[in-house]
Amino acid sequence: MKKVNLICIGCPLGCPLEVEMDGAEVVSVSGNTCKNGDKYARKELTNPTRIVPSLVRVVGGTLGMVSVKTASDIPKGKIFDCVKELKAIDVPAPVHIGQVIIENVAGTGVAVVATKNVPCK
Repeated sequence: MKKVNLICIGCPLGCPLEVEMDGAEVVSVSGNTCKNGDKYARKELTNPTRIVPSLVRVVGGTLGMVSVKTASDIPKGKIFDCVKELKAIDVPAPVHIGQVIIENVAGTGVAVVATKNVPCK
């Protein structure tokens, strides 16, 4: 058995969690004051995911870049592939909040969407 310590980010309390692992399997979670802590620890240690915020170049806009993010979380191991795809594209203006910039980033099935409006020059 292996013990792993985490700080929960499932709610604003930030509980210190102690997780008991048997190989790749979570056996127990302690230290959480709500059910979010248990859920967070199990997911973080077996299938960690993240929402990825970034910037993409804009062509012909009043701004040269637009902020974007993944529409939902992607596997942590795909973050660098996601960023690499975003670095390689240029988006024509105008760009609108919520506009899909990439439909299936890094083969995750998750879209990347704009989080800001960028009008044409």
